[in-house]
Amino acid sequence: MAGHGPLRTLDERLGRAVAGGGFPSSAAHFLADLGNTAVALPVLVLVMLWTGWRGGQEWRRGSREAVDGVVRGRWWLPPLAAGAALAAVPALVIPLKLWLARPGPPQMAGGAHDGFYPSGHAATAAVAYGAAALLVLKGPAGRERRRRGRRATVAGVIVVEAGVGVGLVRCGYHWPLDVLGSWCLAGVLLAAWCAVYGRWGPGTGGGRNRVPEADGLRGAAPQCLAAAPGGPRSAVPKRPRGRSADCRTEAPHGDGLRTGPGTGGGQSSG
Repeated sequence: MAGHGPLRTLDERLGRAVAGGGFPSSAAHFLADLGNTAVALPVLVLVMLWTGWRGGQEWRRGSREAVDGVVRGRWWLPPLAAGAALAAVPALVIPLKLWLARPGPPQMAGGAHDGFYPSGHAATAAVAYGAAALLVLKGPAGRERRRRGRRATVAGVIVVEAGVGVGLVRCGYHWPLDVLGSWCLAGVLLAAWCAVYGRWGPGTGGGRNRVPEADGLRGAAPQCLAAAPGGPRSAVPKRPRGRSADCRTEAPHGDGLRTGPGTGGGQSSG
């Protein structure tokens, strides 16, 4: 285990090597600060607002131009789930820190607490930037991106996460396993986000049925059928928009049925 076990010795040895390495201290502090809530939270909120706005626009456009008679809803769910994932970070990290109570690096000796596993900064950065990338890639803007742009987004998030981890260890704020445990926790939360998106997100059947305006049959019978002489019943073509419904039937010779308007006087046959 990270708190007590054979891995702890190797972990602390690696942590001391990284902390005493040649990685620039100023760059390490900058990268470590990317895991602060004051930095990661505004980034995620901005992406949530942007993707929510784009999703709302797509939903309103779809409500006017329904595809297959269905308007896809729940455009608000992905941003809301991303915010919930970030809110779950302290709810999970703090109890784990108190339970394991792992001491921190020598630079953190004499701190207010001894719980350093997992790293809250690393978990915050992984969930915030990872959820932001997922919102961009799976949202309306992400579907328009080319494959190269999608790969660049994923690579950028990986580089930032790795930089935050290295910065935390180089500055002596955490041991390497503290960061690794946070990444595992963030992976669970992001996987939960993907599961929620795949089950209830836009385009997954979470819409409302809508009768397309092009058929012009609101308030009319579902179908107007006409019996062709000597043949099976067939559907009358849909009327143009703005005209009254023209449901008429024609019968074989002598059946006593009256033809509808527009059949040459409206007289009964026979």
